[in-house]
Amino acid sequence: MAKSWVNSAERIGADLHLDLSESSGPGGRRAALTGALREAVRSGRLAPGTRLPPYRSLAADLGVARNTVADAYAELVAEGWLTARQGSGTKVAERAGPLRPAERVPRKAPPRARGPRHDLRQGTPDASAFPRAAWLASCRRALQQAPNEAFGPGDPAGRVELREALTEYLARARGVRTEPGRIVICSGFAHALRLLFGQDKGGGGGVLRGPLAVEAYGLGFHRELLAAGGVRTVPLTLDEHGARVERLSRERAVLLTPAHQFPTGGPLHPERRAAVIDWARGRGGVVLEDDYDGEFRYDRKPVGAVQGLDPERVIHIGSVSKSLSPAVRLGWMVLPERYVGDVLAAKGEREAWASVLDQLSLADFIASGAYDRHVRRMRQRYRSRRDRLVAALAAHAPHIEVTGVAAGLHAVLRLPPGTERSTVKAAIWQGIALDGLAEFRHPAAMEPDMPVRDGIVVGYATPSEHAYGAALEALCGVLPPGEEREPDGG
Repeated sequence: MAKSWVNSAERIGADLHLDLSESSGPGGRRAALTGALREAVRSGRLAPGTRLPPYRSLAADLGVARNTVADAYAELVAEGWLTARQGSGTKVAERAGPLRPAERVPRKAPPRARGPRHDLRQGTPDASAFPRAAWLASCRRALQQAPNEAFGPGDPAGRVELREALTEYLARARGVRTEPGRIVICSGFAHALRLLFGQDKGGGGGVLRGPLAVEAYGLGFHRELLAAGGVRTVPLTLDEHGARVERLSRERAVLLTPAHQFPTGGPLHPERRAAVIDWARGRGGVVLEDDYDGEFRYDRKPVGAVQGLDPERVIHIGSVSKSLSPAVRLGWMVLPERYVGDVLAAKGEREAWASVLDQLSLADFIASGAYDRHVRRMRQRYRSRRDRLVAALAAHAPHIEVTGVAAGLHAVLRLPPGTERSTVKAAIWQGIALDGLAEFRHPAAMEPDMPVRDGIVVGYATPSEHAYGAALEALCGVLPPGEEREPDGG
């Protein structure tokens, strides 16, 4: 029995991690060891009742003399930190535990950062609606069925199970024509841009080269990311039919949101979809298709992907950030054959971004039909929220035009000229988080071609169900009033 606890204590000794770096001070190594043991007990790292290693074991572990350990133990026993009994070894005294929370000196908690009372920012789904039970079921099945090699270094193309599931899903839901070998898994749209342009330093290297044509309204974060990689972006004018693709000139690549222009709303007109493919064929260029919320169309069937018109001229990029959750951190690129090798080379020999277990879970989530069910459920919820937004504006602010509501997770509210900045400021004062339309305008967009319009971008998907009504009420309270009509004379 004695041998058993000795062996156990020896194992504890290997994990004490005692710091004897101050052994050069007064008292030498014995004083340093005594202080280190005392601190380990005081902090609770050595709990009351813990058996300490025998003298010889700890001495060998620390590279000190046996007498040094014996003297340190004896001093701590005398002080009451340790107890020593014949046959039971040396233990941490029961009364020598760390201070209980009630005995600690009260400390004022740091102030907590206050978030907005009403979050109407675009770009995120309702986090409370994440399908936890269905996702957990897919995780369990994926883990049980995963082959042993799945736990080795990851394939930079991504797990074949996920690429096969995406091949079937994208063909059925988005009209994408591809095969598993042309799909590369990434961690989202921004990661896809980094892979495509990350090595480009203004004309040399990289999978694609700039300049890159972009829509005159879009995410500033994407423009900044491209600029950091040395890629110059050239704005394309927008109108009610989407990007003016006929104005493409010397660019060899164009980035579009053809299913639902971000943020102004509306799909790319069919004639322009065909025209941009003709441009890519004639110019030897490529279209980057950001399919950021293609599943969420409410008034008619979803607009299919441009990629279906010519798989060799379009890079189709999607993710689950809007449909499922940005926390899952999974996206995909559907590539023309000529780009697959270069993208994989840019990504590296091993998967360094997307968790293999998450990939397998998403593959099961799609293949089992759970993804389709979730998208249908959220489509109904977001359509209901859109309708509530439109109804609230009609009742309380009929002078405000709402656009871009046929699809997606946000709407644009057109404001009277000169009122955008004051409206955003009023929203901030009332604890409402939203974005002004000007935030998304390309800095090089020319005024004569695209007059500046005042507006705010309202994300109606972000709040939870119970918080949405109050958010709408607060929103209507900060909108600028309409013009008062003169009373009729009589």
